[in-house]
Amino acid sequence: MKRLISLLGVVSLLVSCAGRPDPGVVRTEVSVRKIWDKGTHAAFTSLEKFQGKYYCSFREGYSHVFDEQGNAEGHVRILCSADGESWESVADIGMAGVDLRDPKLSITPDGRLMVIIGGSVYRDRKLVECRPQVCFSKDGKTFSPLEAVQVDPAVRSDFDWLWRVTWHEGVGYAVTYRREEGVLLLKTLDGIHFDPVSLLKNEGFMNESTVRFLPDGRMAVMVRRDPGTETALLAVAPAPFTQWTWHEMPLHVGGPDFLVRPDGSLIVGGRSQTNPSHCKTVLYKGTADGGLDERYVLPSDGDNSYPGLLVEGDELWVSYYSTDKVPGKAAIFLAKLPLRVFD
Repeated sequence: MKRLISLLGVVSLLVSCAGRPDPGVVRTEVSVRKIWDKGTHAAFTSLEKFQGKYYCSFREGYSHVFDEQGNAEGHVRILCSADGESWESVADIGMAGVDLRDPKLSITPDGRLMVIIGGSVYRDRKLVECRPQVCFSKDGKTFSPLEAVQVDPAVRSDFDWLWRVTWHEGVGYAVTYRREEGVLLLKTLDGIHFDPVSLLKNEGFMNESTVRFLPDGRMAVMVRRDPGTETALLAVAPAPFTQWTWHEMPLHVGGPDFLVRPDGSLIVGGRSQTNPSHCKTVLYKGTADGGLDERYVLPSDGDNSYPGLLVEGDELWVSYYSTDKVPGKAAIFLAKLPLRVFD
């Protein structure tokens, strides 16, 4: 039996595939291990396999946003592991006067590890500008200096936030969201310069979005919304990704990530606000028409979630953050669970 390391300590047990006792469900093993707690607040994860090793990126800072002096200068930490068990820091990336957030990993067509990062600038605790940044690594050890993302001037704004890049047939796709202007699909060939593809929609505060591709080549985009109508949206379009079919999902999904399985079903992870006062990191089985079926609730408390998802063999690996035993301190965790949880 694998060792399961929870927020409460080290224990060994079997848990149900729904995350809670249920005599009608086959029980299965899930492991959860804390992989980083050296900072005060670590959050907003991404997970990737690169050159045979595993990488986890996240933001480190004093708190969710501001330090004791009211400054927001979060930095990006990148961990590496050869086996998914022992992890070490390989990068600590910062920028004076800029809060670096939501570092998302991907692998470029020419085989480099890419990190796309949101860069927020605050004055008197008010967000005044977003400066997305990017860096690359050829070996997973040395990362290039941060470089400003260049959005086509015809559509660029002062509040662009490119949340995650997904590569498909040599092209990288990302959604940028900007306050009152809705979400815009962009594309890139080099990870630095981004051109517009189509305006998806502007309905409610649409923001964090993940792009994936269905087995038939259609693009699927999962979009978080809040406040007001807070249910997530799933948009689907065939190439050239300009004519969208929209599906309202039954729940709010914060910090959404999802993977597409060969049969077209989805594995979805994000922050659940079913109980707004006690948010959890939840995994779902999803469908391309917006359906969601809760499959597992990860041990999580307080400020938490923003998972990164990776399929490794017959397991799903999930990076995420959660408030740890020390009040207000958020740490990074890695869960491993059988893919059959989503069958």
